[in-house]
Amino acid sequence: MQSLRSSILKYVRVKVPIQVLLSQAEGRSALNILNFQIRTCSNSGSIDQDQIKEQVLNLVKKFDKIDATKVTESADFQKDLSLDSLDRVELVMAFEQEFSIEIPDEEADQLKCCADVAQYIISGAEKKAQEGS
Repeated sequence: MQSLRSSILKYVRVKVPIQVLLSQAEGRSALNILNFQIRTCSNSGSIDQDQIKEQVLNLVKKFDKIDATKVTESADFQKDLSLDSLDRVELVMAFEQEFSIEIPDEEADQLKCCADVAQYIISGAEKKAQEGS
């Protein structure tokens, strides 16, 4: 899958918004929001999981090959949203760009819906927050 990703990056530009704006974010990128949340974790060390889920949902809804009305937390990318493997690679690349993360191919294959993606991002953010403490 890595060679497929490399080939795509050489020839295709993904037309997915880089920033997902939230009403309370007022122009800050998702990365800035995520970094801010990591730095300002509460005593429990948790981040706002609902906000991250909402960001993931918004990004998927804006993907040009998806009917936004079908997007839910549990909608399967392949079965419910009819994305083929190339579309899923493009979507993973959009998540990586939006959240400034790298999702290894083995783990990307396990991300079947928005809830999976959000949980992956939340887990990584919580690990970074714990390492920073």
